[in-house]
Amino acid sequence: MHRRIQWPDGKSFAFTIFDDPDHQGSGSVEPVYSLLSELGFRTTVSVWPLRGSGRPRIGGVTCEDPAYRAWILDLQRKGFEVALHNATYHTSSRQETHDGLERFKTLFGHYPHSMANHTGCRESIYWGRDRLSGAHRWIYDLLHPRQSPDEFEGHIEHSPLFWGDLCREKVRYVRNFTFSEINTLKACPMMPYHDPDRPFVQSWFAGTEGPCVTTFTDMLREENQDRLAAEGGASIVYTHFSQGFVEQNRVQPEFERLMRRLSRLNGWFVPAHTLLDFLATKRQGQSLAVADRSRVERRWLLQKMFKTRGRS
Repeated sequence: MHRRIQWPDGKSFAFTIFDDPDHQGSGSVEPVYSLLSELGFRTTVSVWPLRGSGRPRIGGVTCEDPAYRAWILDLQRKGFEVALHNATYHTSSRQETHDGLERFKTLFGHYPHSMANHTGCRESIYWGRDRLSGAHRWIYDLLHPRQSPDEFEGHIEHSPLFWGDLCREKVRYVRNFTFSEINTLKACPMMPYHDPDRPFVQSWFAGTEGPCVTTFTDMLREENQDRLAAEGGASIVYTHFSQGFVEQNRVQPEFERLMRRLSRLNGWFVPAHTLLDFLATKRQGQSLAVADRSRVERRWLLQKMFKTRGRS
């Protein structure tokens, strides 16, 4: 049994959201953030610092767009975290990733506290089968027969896409496994953790799946909210607010209803890196034990085989 965490300010549980920019256009998700701000939530929005020059698998607006950039900076001023979703929406060379990190620092005053790999970017770090160890890699290969074993190269030192040293130096937290469990900390109780077998990442964290409005609202239904609070847990929901959360420039009604209900509970509603920093003080630089790695990998693989609801 893991000791129940005493959250700051007498709060009963922690909840935040990590929003990826996939499919976003300038002006497409502002009503969601207006609602979050009104209700007292401070969450995390990830961005692409650079405009892409090639064809993405999944694209969207970048920080090169003046209106979008101004809006993101306003969110930062209001207390939202800005995170990284790779340098841009397609595969980037080492130099491009370097430039993206420097552009991020110029825009936001610091390197990204947290990041998540973007779909289809081959410089993604420890991604695909390299998220896993031993026999779990072979199971992953069976589930992804079309994926090349060396598709992702951000951590491979001889690759022109390598940026592992930059990641280790400039980024504190990287998202890895995602689960359908609302209590992310229950699914991955060791987070944030360092994995000695993946040395180019300082610390990993997990997420709860809510990639579109349907999966998000199903995950956030009343009984799950109450259980999260009763367990004293922590939820870091990964999502794409571009996927059905805004209808005719208004927030989707069920999402709004559930978020209003959640806001009335005694939760600690802070950005992802603030939550992870707090957990890190409890972990005292925890490195991932072999048995813990095996358990979290196995749980994620079983979900991939039987309960998959998201892409990550």
